[in-house]
Amino acid sequence: MMLKTITSAVCFTAIVLAHGDHNAQSPISGPHQSLWYKSFNTIPGDGGTQADSVFSGISTFGRLPYFPCLASDDEEFDIAFIGSRKVRFSGGYNVPLDANPFNSWAKVLDCGDIPVTSYDNAYAIQQIEQGHNALLMRSPFTNAKAKGFSKKGKTLPRIITLGGDHTITLPLLRSVTAAYGPISVIHFDSHL
Repeated sequence: MMLKTITSAVCFTAIVLAHGDHNAQSPISGPHQSLWYKSFNTIPGDGGTQADSVFSGISTFGRLPYFPCLASDDEEFDIAFIGSRKVRFSGGYNVPLDANPFNSWAKVLDCGDIPVTSYDNAYAIQQIEQGHNALLMRSPFTNAKAKGFSKKGKTLPRIITLGGDHTITLPLLRSVTAAYGPISVIHFDSHL
């Protein structure tokens, strides 16, 4: 018993001493930082936002900055993408046009998904409507004081919803109608 106690104490002391000087280490920033953007290895794109493959790194729509918009309203935006993870591998940089449409006047964010239950359809529809409306009724990052077309005469941010089935259309239309009043819809749907 005494031998086990001494052995345990020695092992514990060795572990503490081996890990005691981590403050002297400097963290590594990024994967293979020295390989990126050398003069002999320039990558076409918009200066780094889209330079790597769309399947590497964190999956956000168009490689946009991610912010959990429904969890916090600390970040303002002009255009927010919400929706399915399935369409998040889309890139923003257009090679033939040598342009990124997300680098323009607007502050654009990927706000993630609206969390919904998969056990109660009626409640899920309510969650989609409330989540969408919570984002839609915020002040935008740009032109927050400008007059707009909403019921209250204010400019509202744009919300782009991607993915999902046709069930999500009803709560999204209810949310937009609550903000703007009666609207018209042109629905494009394509199946191969």
